[in-house]
Amino acid sequence: MDKLALLLVIVGALNWLLIGVLNFDLVASIFGGQNSFLSRAVYTLVGLAGIWSLGLLFRDKGRA
Repeated sequence: MDKLALLLVIVGALNWLLIGVLNFDLVASIFGGQNSFLSRAVYTLVGLAGIWSLGLLFRDKGRA
């Protein structure tokens, strides 16, 4: 689950990089606009992955 969350966080970060540098929303362009169901699902999954990844900051280093 941690690797999936990390992958989604990276996707979100790269999307924000494209928005910031090129004013281009890759997720929206692939899935039919910012308000399409699929885009909103991807945005939601990326957000949930970010919340999940917060736990990685506070996890004991000895725990796998």
